[in-house]
Amino acid sequence: MCWFLFPFFLQLSEESIISHHWLFLFFLLPLTQENLVAAMEIQDMDLAEMTSIIKSQVILEVSSKVQSLLDSLEMTTLEIAVTGESGAGKSTFINALLGLKDGDPRAAPTGVIETTNSPTPYHHPRLPRVRLWDLPGTGTPSFQAEHYLKQVEFEKYDFFIILASERFRQNHAELARAVAAMGKHFYFVRSKVDQDLQASRRRRPTRFQEVQVLREIEDDCLRQLKKEGLDYPKVFLVSSFELHRFDFQRLQDTLAEELEGHKRHVLLLSFPSVTTEAVQKKKHSLRKHIWKKALLACFVSALPGCPLHLNIPLLMSTLDSYRRSFGLDEASMEALAITASKPSYELKKQVCSTLGKDFSENSVQGILRQAAVYGQVAAQLVKNKVPLLDNLVAGGISFVAAYYLLHTALDSFAQDAERVLVRAYDLEDEFQGLTFYPPEPGFIYD
Repeated sequence: MCWFLFPFFLQLSEESIISHHWLFLFFLLPLTQENLVAAMEIQDMDLAEMTSIIKSQVILEVSSKVQSLLDSLEMTTLEIAVTGESGAGKSTFINALLGLKDGDPRAAPTGVIETTNSPTPYHHPRLPRVRLWDLPGTGTPSFQAEHYLKQVEFEKYDFFIILASERFRQNHAELARAVAAMGKHFYFVRSKVDQDLQASRRRRPTRFQEVQVLREIEDDCLRQLKKEGLDYPKVFLVSSFELHRFDFQRLQDTLAEELEGHKRHVLLLSFPSVTTEAVQKKKHSLRKHIWKKALLACFVSALPGCPLHLNIPLLMSTLDSYRRSFGLDEASMEALAITASKPSYELKKQVCSTLGKDFSENSVQGILRQAAVYGQVAAQLVKNKVPLLDNLVAGGISFVAAYYLLHTALDSFAQDAERVLVRAYDLEDEFQGLTFYPPEPGFIYD
């Protein structure tokens, strides 16, 4: 298969598609010397033979390849270890990352005493192959890092998050050194920062400056860790009840930078979209895989007897996953309303996109019909040259339509999510000059 031509095909302008319509045919044929010659003489090719090639060599092979790529992405696991002393807020932090509230049967139990005696996994509610592990506390007098890591089976985790709600101590540093010695990454998270700010405000109400207090907390963490022999520790100040503030976005960015390939994509999808920057990074990661979904959805159109049909259930499922990734589903909107202390109807009013307001098969079909016009000119030229290739052309039109649908919906959902966040966290002043433009088709350039 001439698989490498497909990314190039996506970059063609509409004019280029018209002038290079034979390239479109090359994409659908195995790249051999015989087929290069045959493509130039395609008008003389027997219809039965052409149908056989398309059906047996193109559709099945390409469909299998694309499905394999998608399966590889969906089968990717992410195992995150969360550890620290008793009372550091490990369970609350895990629940915040998973978007779960206390009392949810899927949530980690919280309490003022240590509730974890052995490594306990908590599955992501949307991504079952993502697990956050609540590890036993590290604050016992007899703590030994190497023994602890062996006990919790350190090799299964992709990285370690080490929490402290006050000061980082010798146990934290010893654990970090042992983790690094075993080839794993670790990150220090200073939790409950919101409580520190409240306490500082009460102590010095007239002299309180949030930026100064946060700097003092960070400097103290770094000083303690360096005192314990760590030269360049990474410390992130976080509030599990206000993830949109402080260093949570910086933590997410750092984790993503130090993960590779599919795991980076899975991390970006699994973490809650609590800032507009997170929304944009999630959108960028999802966009890289649009062509796979669009191509798989349009294969049915290239089969004889199925002109201009698409795999609508696949497209609906993909679109629904986009909505949930951005927190636009009903459950996520209600949870955000509670967290932000806003009426849910105010947040829902910020959802302005067509599919955001009416996520239905009828709306999807309407967008697909609009998108089909982008393939009509090229289709007519190919049909004039090769009038027997109606089904092949239909597959091309349907790919363009499916790609347009997914691309524009992704942009629209991201804009909806940003508007919701701005309203939820009262960021109107910060985003006063922000203008939301209707999404471009995008399939020509990506």
